[in-house]
Amino acid sequence: MSEIIATYNLSKRYGDACRVKNVNLSVREGEIYGFLGPNGAGKTTTLKMILGLTRPTAGRVTVFGKGLEQNRRFILSQTGSLIESPSYYGHLTGLENMRVVQRLRDVPDRNVEEALRIVRLEKQKDRKVAQYSLGMKQRLGIAMALMSFPKLLILDEPTNGLDPAGIGEIRELIKALPQRYDMTVVISSHLLSEIEQTATSIGIIHEGMMLFQGSLEALKNEKLPTILVKTQNNALAQELLARKGYLPARDGDFLAFENLGDDQVAMLNRILVECGMDVLRIEERKKNLERIFLDMTGKGGSL
Repeated sequence: MSEIIATYNLSKRYGDACRVKNVNLSVREGEIYGFLGPNGAGKTTTLKMILGLTRPTAGRVTVFGKGLEQNRRFILSQTGSLIESPSYYGHLTGLENMRVVQRLRDVPDRNVEEALRIVRLEKQKDRKVAQYSLGMKQRLGIAMALMSFPKLLILDEPTNGLDPAGIGEIRELIKALPQRYDMTVVISSHLLSEIEQTATSIGIIHEGMMLFQGSLEALKNEKLPTILVKTQNNALAQELLARKGYLPARDGDFLAFENLGDDQVAMLNRILVECGMDVLRIEERKKNLERIFLDMTGKGGSL
């Protein structure tokens, strides 16, 4: 697959504060790329630099294999985006707002109708947007981004303001876009469970630096599962194992061990049995994306 977006040591400073530090982001054709990070991690700033809305302090960006500065018009003609919050004219109806973007994009009427239908606003298109709920405004913003059915779609927190049913509908829409419309999608979100169900690859950014980039499967394989051990006397077992260099944490009725391979699990079991300790249960707890994310960011960031 060809690379749709690539950044090279992309950085952005605001005064003395460095918001993005040497980010090398890679999005391949046909992917749904989930961009994750705590609030203030640099997600929106990075997306703005990719779209040319903010000028990098250092580094460069290519989209569709072309430099952004030299090919801005071509790149933006093939790109749809919703960054931070939708832009609209409150005194105009939903359809009238769509017509404004239609003229800018020079797309046929059928695109307007299809985009409204996709986000389920076709029955609300004649209402003034000032009367829309927050979720409806968000849907309108997504419809505007979709209207030209671009090759690249960048959505910054697209489920903001949506109820659980709406979140599910947008999730299913995003999952269908690559195959149905041949789109590549970049989506930033603080809803880790949604990214886990939607994205084919992810990037995790924290304090402006990229911590991980690749497939979700590769991330989960990189982080060994937690091993839980229950014995007849956990306090004594913890003391015995500490003498052998094992430092488990207490987790309810279990001792929890991180980053143990199969050989180490067998060894600690042998140690306990040889010390006359009954091992009642050994379990493996695989980590979901949320647990991995919190571990990687030191649990210090608010999502």
